[in-house]
Amino acid sequence: MHILHSVIGVLKIQREVLSENEERFIIGPLPSGYGVTIGNSLRRVMLSSIPGARVTGIKIPHVAHEYMNLPGIRESVLDIMLNLKWLVVDMPTNGIEWLKVQKKQSGKLTAADIKEVNGITVTNKDMYITTVDEGFDLSFEIRVEKGVGYIGIEELKKREEDPQVLVIDANFSPVENTRYEIVNTRYGEITNLDSLEFVIRTNGAMSPSDVLKFSGKMLESYFSLFNEDALQVGGEFIANIHEVMEREKQEVKTELEKETYTPIEIMGLSPRTLNALVNGEILSIEALSKCTEAKLSSIKWFWKKAMTEVRDALRARGVKLLGDE
Repeated sequence: MHILHSVIGVLKIQREVLSENEERFIIGPLPSGYGVTIGNSLRRVMLSSIPGARVTGIKIPHVAHEYMNLPGIRESVLDIMLNLKWLVVDMPTNGIEWLKVQKKQSGKLTAADIKEVNGITVTNKDMYITTVDEGFDLSFEIRVEKGVGYIGIEELKKREEDPQVLVIDANFSPVENTRYEIVNTRYGEITNLDSLEFVIRTNGAMSPSDVLKFSGKMLESYFSLFNEDALQVGGEFIANIHEVMEREKQEVKTELEKETYTPIEIMGLSPRTLNALVNGEILSIEALSKCTEAKLSSIKWFWKKAMTEVRDALRARGVKLLGDE
């Protein structure tokens, strides 16, 4: 911590419950400027990196696309899918799970009609899905999965092999809103201190307190890179940097055992040329020397100037492209 804390003491965190899923945290006192530094970092993690579970697909018998209407069902398939985007699920494990939904009598179909399995809990059981008319029933399956950030429809379609599954894009984060404010505070005669006030609202799958703790651990796992003696934070969604570094060393060692591997980064190429080669999955000098002029020319953004630059860099190392004299 800043040397100033030897005077003002260790910062304190005050917690205030605003509602069931919303809390305010007052963190301070902090040296001037540290409120923005800490607040912006925590908010970025909260908005992008908190894990959660969401509905990412639906499977209804004899339904081929989302624009169909079902007999005896008030909402269209598309409206049902849009309603399911708001389903709040607490999922203890990673991966994908299928939940069954069944309504054998007329009336409103809500999240309470979803059959919970494998420890999965539906939090907002009163959430409306659709209405079933008299004399009809409805049964279908929904796919829930745990993840981080946002996943779009195109990516889900690539991963889904069953053509009967209608995919739903999802924002996995349980954080609905988070904001912070820097308030001037003082300690004795020191008047230029910061007080960081954070307000966090979630959907109920994770408490605001846990969101703040998780964000702090996430940042700690990065900052510990600069202190090799620091303890690493574990967890499914926070990488242990020592494990990552060890795995990468093993991967490089395995590649070196297969063949000599010299990364193209050491060739001193311009950023534009280097990016073009990386995008073309040409990552080593050995792989580059096995490429013909025609193959390199087919790479996006690899222009004539880049070809000349690559030939000059290879020539300086006594290497040439395949087919060059």
